[in-house]
Amino acid sequence: MDAKDIEALFTRSDGQYLCARWGRPIAPVVFGVDAPTLETVKGAAEAITALAGHPMAETDPELGVNLMVFFFRDWQELPEVPGLDRLVPDLGPLVERLARTGANQYRLFRFDAEGGIKAAFVFLRIDAELSEVPAQTLALAQMAQTILLWSDTAFTDTAPLARAADGTMILRPEIAGVIRAAYDPVMPVAATVPSHALRLHARLSRPA
Repeated sequence: MDAKDIEALFTRSDGQYLCARWGRPIAPVVFGVDAPTLETVKGAAEAITALAGHPMAETDPELGVNLMVFFFRDWQELPEVPGLDRLVPDLGPLVERLARTGANQYRLFRFDAEGGIKAAFVFLRIDAELSEVPAQTLALAQMAQTILLWSDTAFTDTAPLARAADGTMILRPEIAGVIRAAYDPVMPVAATVPSHALRLHARLSRPA
């Protein structure tokens, strides 16, 4: 993966470069699943945060929880969640748009004063397509796409996961490398200039 490949991962469809990482420990909560799936999602969050070298926490001192993952069957279930309309701006129009386009997933981020990720909401409508995806694979993919603010087109053509030789799904090594590089303590919590990708690439190029 060269610097241009990395730059493309954070260049949005409007041409803006924007990369942000979490600026606080991640305190997740999961809705709409049974206990085994809950543990699977939390396990994926632990694996991705460990890769990034970023802490998890039981609670966020300001928000209580700051990563909310929702599993549901129909977009119209979301407006029925108590208090969600206070956390997600324009929830009604958003739900209508996602239902109209047939989307089965959506991620929404909130940011702190420094541009770092302050909170994230992951919405997964379990349609026929997602029903075929093993919970572990789905959870790992979602956590990988939530640990950084990627471009809205970053994984349009190539998923963040790949199949290992034994058949299990794992995070693509180059994506894992970008995550580790972005969480290097010397890197900024957020960046809006493409030269940031050169700095990420320099860290990827270092010998292990």
